[in-house]
Amino acid sequence: MAEGRPTDEATMCADVDRIERSNIYRMPWLSGQRCILPVSGFYVWQLTREHYRQPYFVHLVNRSVFGLAAVWDRSVADEDDVIESCSVIRVPANDLLADFVLRMPAILRRRDYDTWLRGTPVQAKAALQPYNPAWMQAHAVSPRVNSTEPDDAGLIRPVH
Repeated sequence: MAEGRPTDEATMCADVDRIERSNIYRMPWLSGQRCILPVSGFYVWQLTREHYRQPYFVHLVNRSVFGLAAVWDRSVADEDDVIESCSVIRVPANDLLADFVLRMPAILRRRDYDTWLRGTPVQAKAALQPYNPAWMQAHAVSPRVNSTEPDDAGLIRPVH
């Protein structure tokens, strides 16, 4: 996110309870560098009794596209190469996802979009809550999602 900072998986997500103290996210957070990532869903994995990581597709029941809260930053690498990046904000998992993960992406309610983008850090942080599990669904999907090769609608179809 910033010059000389790690760009590995550790910086792909920012935990809401650490964002104000993080060396990586503090300045983008305090500078209001917030954005909304439109998605149709996201994946979580659950370890089975057979020690297999079963992927699940998580989506909303009443919206085909929704917004995840994120922060963005810009850095300049060697030879003035500008790198713009963003990290999804994570909140504690709701009841639907607690068996899968400890934290989940911060799903924004539509009414909170403007506050998230233009509000003060205190106002924006108030919009970051675990999403209502009654408005979400999760279903098992093919392990093909673990490969970068396939890119088709079958990646989100339920499997039994």
